[in-house]
Amino acid sequence: MIPRIDDSIEESSWKKILSSAIKSPLELLQRLELPENLLLSGEVIDAEFAQRVPEPFLNRIKKGDINDPLLKQVLPVAKEREQHQNYIDDPLQESDSNPIPGVLHKYKSRALLITHPACPIHCRYCFRRHFPYGENNPGQARRDAALAYIRQDTQLNEVILSGGDPLTLDDPHLQSLFDQISGIPHIKRIRLHSRFPVVIPQRITETLIRTLQQSPLKTVLVLHINHPQEIDQQVANALQRLQHNNITLLNQSVLLHGINDDATILKHLSEKLFDIGVLPYYLHLPDAVAGTAHFDVSKARAIALMRELQAELPGFLVPKLVKENPGEHAKTTIFGG
Repeated sequence: MIPRIDDSIEESSWKKILSSAIKSPLELLQRLELPENLLLSGEVIDAEFAQRVPEPFLNRIKKGDINDPLLKQVLPVAKEREQHQNYIDDPLQESDSNPIPGVLHKYKSRALLITHPACPIHCRYCFRRHFPYGENNPGQARRDAALAYIRQDTQLNEVILSGGDPLTLDDPHLQSLFDQISGIPHIKRIRLHSRFPVVIPQRITETLIRTLQQSPLKTVLVLHINHPQEIDQQVANALQRLQHNNITLLNQSVLLHGINDDATILKHLSEKLFDIGVLPYYLHLPDAVAGTAHFDVSKARAIALMRELQAELPGFLVPKLVKENPGEHAKTTIFGG
């Protein structure tokens, strides 16, 4: 049995970790015992989309290995400054699905709230790295307007909390938001998309678990884990606490060149996820975001990987390979499901 920890201590712990995340590429190189001349030669850069790496995630990166799959997800490199045709700031045309500040409404029955603009980690392939958070920063007036928008559209039955990362909100504010959404009669589910449980597992506090567990609405937590190396014992313990409290846990990954575009890696990820109570859900083809072309994996290569996975795993452990196309009413399934 996991011992009960005072809620105030838990909250203080994760907030301290968040505030002390490594923001300097030079410091990251030094901590990982990598050559500082990578920065001096311009291979590693101070990027416009700032670096952020929290300590628990850093501890899973192998020192001295510039090709570590976790490091590649967070280290700003010169390739981000290359310009490629069709790689643009808003490839999903989210600006066309942004009816009022703080709300993205792409699909008929689901609306997404930009719950908080900040993330605990800055993934270099992020599809919202150029998102206008300043125009969508959810202050109280905008939050009220966003909830009013959801309240008046009775075709909606699910609210997705995203960002940024919704778990950047502290527990009292998250509880308040849950209470407000739960009071909308036509909403049946709340879905949270978060990287926090993986990169700062200390975020899974007793108060957060109670908020998710006691909500009158069905609550789903969608994680974002790309590589089995991201799952250490701390992460496993945090996710199992959620799973033992009947929180539905799903995982979505992005298929990334040089990181997880390998059938053995993807197989181990699915198996490791299921061992700790998480169901593989989506495997996304990368979005064509400016600064991320070096992560691209072709559709043909992705389908070949899925066929290998299908031969190795039971069907329920094979995530659906999907692509999000702007203007479509749902994600496009490329393989599976």
